[in-house]
Parts: sequence; C-alpha cells; structure tokens
Amino acid sequence: MTIRPQLRLNAWLARAGVASRRSGDELIKAGRVTVNGEPGQVNTFVGAGDRVELDGRPLTSQRLAYVLLHKPPGVVTTTSDPHGRPTVVELIGRPERVVPVGRLDADTTGALLLTNDGDLAHRLAHPRYGVEKAYEVDVEGDPESAALRQLAEGVALDDGRTAPAKARRLGEGRLELTLHQGRKHQVKRMCEAVGHPVRRLHRSRYAGLTLEGLEPGRWRELEPSEVERLRDLLRGQPPGSAGSAPG
Repeated sequence: MTIRPQLRLNAWLARAGVASRRSGDELIKAGRVTVNGEPGQVNTFVGAGDRVELDGRPLTSQRLAYVLLHKPPGVVTTTSDPHGRPTVVELIGRPERVVPVGRLDADTTGALLLTNDGDLAHRLAHPRYGVEKAYEVDVEGDPESAALRQLAEGVALDDGRTAPAKARRLGEGRLELTLHQGRKHQVKRMCEAVGHPVRRLHRSRYAGLTLEGLEPGRWRELEPSEVERLRDLLRGQPPGSAGSAPG
C-alpha cells in the first residue's frame, strides 16, 4: 500500500526552521535541496522516512517552537555575531533552533518573538500584514500636542512619509507609539524628526503579545491559543504598507 507523503517540500523546510515557504521554493529551484539523493522539486512531498539535505547537509524536522523573549539591552538580534557580542538566540535554552522574527537594536529592549516556523515568521515580518508593535519611548525634552499629532499623522523621513500611528503621552519626556509599519530605526528617526531624540526605547507589545510576568532576559513558550491567534491575525489582516524592523 502506498502511503501519501505528509508535507510538500517547501512546507517541510519551513517546519525545519530553514526558510519560509517562499524562500524554500527558491532553494529548491536553485537545486540546493535533495530528497533521498535526488534533486527536490516544488511539487515534491516529504514523508517521515525521507532524507532531506540542503547543500549536502542533512536536515531534520523539528518540533515547532514559539518563544517570547524579554530582550535585555546590549544583546544583538541575530543568531551569531562576528564581534562576539551576546545574541538573543543564546538566551533561549531550547533544543529546537529558533530565530528572531524581525529585529530590535542592541540598545532596544522588550518583546521579541523567536520561532522555527519559517512560514509564520515570514508572514509576521512581511510589510503587507502590518503587525502591530507598541513602544514606550523616553525622549529628550517633553513633546507637546503638536509633536504627538505629527507622529500620529505621519512624519516626513528621507525614505518617505510614515504611515498613521497612535501616539500618546505617558509622562514628562515619555510617550507610547503604536505602529503597523517597520522601517529601519523608524521610531528613533520619527522622534528625531519632531525634535525629540530617543534616550531609551522599549517594545512593550508585539502582535498582541505582552511581557507580563517576564523579567529582562527571561523567556516563555507561547500557549497554543496564542499561536492560533497569531495565525488568525495573519489570515484576517488586509494588505498594508508597512515594514518589519522599527526598533
């Protein structure tokens, strides 16, 4: 009896934490992926007993893992660092290889999601989904209502005007910005543009996930209901015009 393989090859690569499905298709088309010694095709299916290799290196399917980290300062958002700085991956004590979704600057703290679900990671970071990110920002000076209105309505930057955001005052020299966009250093550049350079930046919320109960440097696995909510969020989100790395 012939048993139908379980996963299309690009989905298998995503589940192994190698790449998103789209990036997996590119690896397959480039001839870098083999299944049982034969070049993989975009319509190849992979079963439990099949041997998958990337550039001659054996791959193993992993249990999907979803981790929320309270990123501390001084830690870089990469899997490795040529300068020997500590990385967010080194803080996660899991056997599965997880990678960060998006990026926070070394001096930025707060909510960071890591996973080996390449497909979900790709969607969360993709501009079209406009995933919500909330930041608590300490700035120089004390922004008045005009500056807050400018931040909310959009700021002219060298790469174009920012999308509408939510901006509210938390206290003297402190504000909260909620974005659905994510250009490089966006929050810092926005605040600089309205005359209030950032002194400290903390991401308090990412895609509805908060840091409640998590001290800096600590992490937790997402509950199954939280993972499902992320999937529902991405299924129901209309295309936008955002990005993926506003820290």
